[in-house]
Amino acid sequence: MTAEPREAKRPGRPRGTSDTRERILVNARELFARNGIDKTSIRSIAAAAGVDSALVHHYFGTKEQLFAAAINIPIDPMTILVPLRDTPLDELGHVLPSILLPLWDSEMGTGLIATMRSLLAGSDISLVRSFLQEVITAEIAPRVDNPPGSGRLRVQFVASQLVGVVMARYIIGLEPFASLPPEQIAKTIAPTLQRYLTADLPLS
Repeated sequence: MTAEPREAKRPGRPRGTSDTRERILVNARELFARNGIDKTSIRSIAAAAGVDSALVHHYFGTKEQLFAAAINIPIDPMTILVPLRDTPLDELGHVLPSILLPLWDSEMGTGLIATMRSLLAGSDISLVRSFLQEVITAEIAPRVDNPPGSGRLRVQFVASQLVGVVMARYIIGLEPFASLPPEQIAKTIAPTLQRYLTADLPLS
């Protein structure tokens, strides 16, 4: 049997076989589901895939970008979360749906909804939970943690509202809600989201 010709080296490109990228994704998906995002490191994913950490960074960039690729989200979550860092606290309830709804309604959003539908119907529900708890909650909860210890639950109330919008508008297609302009929905649910984030709630 003749040996297969070696692939020509590309300057600056880490060496790896043709299935390396998929092997990294498979192991990342498994570790994210088992341990959550926060407790899963790039190094542990690289070790499980039998590659160097630099190769994981080469293919996927940050851990958040790798997670997005692992669950087939066609956007880096931080492109949504980073703008929220500059949003005043008393405007978060309006800005959050104002960012998300146009995104969900876009062509890119079709992929997001398809991914969510697949995850909710399959065995990877822990990945959705990890994303909500360790990415969304970790980003927003410290800002709304008043009284101390309430931030995590406040964000989960917000998540429940937004997941409900996704279910009614995109998955069930509940009319006329499904056909409303995104800005109308954002404006309507904003006061409720803001109340969850900053108002006094019966949290105990």
